[in-house]
Parts: sequence; structure tokens; C-alpha cells
Amino acid sequence: MFMGRVFIVDDDEHVRKTVGFVLKQGGYEVIEAADGQEAIAAIESDPTGFSAQAIICDIHLPKVNGYNLISFIREKLPAVPVIVLTGYPDVEGAASLFKQGIVDYLIKPGRAGTLLDAVRRAIGEQTLIG
Repeated sequence: MFMGRVFIVDDDEHVRKTVGFVLKQGGYEVIEAADGQEAIAAIESDPTGFSAQAIICDIHLPKVNGYNLISFIREKLPAVPVIVLTGYPDVEGAASLFKQGIVDYLIKPGRAGTLLDAVRRAIGEQTLIG
């Protein structure tokens, strides 16, 4: 059963593949970007509007960092929920990101169940909003 499309943005290929595997097992379609610049290009390149029900984003990204990418996403895709997945937790940074509108803040390495629950909640909230 198709649960939705999730966009994973992380510079660590192993993380992208592992998170993608967990999401695919949970019924989600997965698209990926290796850095913030690639993510912005993917969002801007779709002339009919970028389609994802949730975005999972690292903070420490090359080219365009996660904070700037999330600002871009909030501007271009305000209804799409963003989940931060980071290996470098920072309370002040997390507070700032929640003010920007992220819906969850997960710490690497995470558990598969925690990740799936966060995505389900995010997509459920999007359905209620949208």
C-alpha cells in the first residue's frame, strides 16, 4: 500500500540508503538528495510542483546547510512537513528549527520504529492541515 512520498536529504549515503530502506518497508516511496543544493535543484526543477508528503533533512550538509535549506523549503513548500534527522543534537538549534516550523527532531542513529512513527505523524498532520 502506497503511504506517500518522502524526500530524504543527507550527505551520508549510508544514512540515505538505511532511512530509505526503512521507509520503503513501511510503504513509502523515497526520493533522495545528497546535499542542500541538490535538494533545492530537485524542488525547483519540477514545473508542476514538487511532490512529497514529508521531507527528512540533515542539518550539517555541504553546499547549502540544513538551516538554509529548511528556510527555503518553508518558503516554497509551506505545507510539507519537515523532520530533522541529525547526528549533532543542539538544543538551541532545535528550538530555532521548531520556530521555523519543523515537526520533529530526531537524533542519529535512530530506531526504525521511531522514524516511521515520526513520518506517519507528519503526514497525518499534513492531511489534517491540507
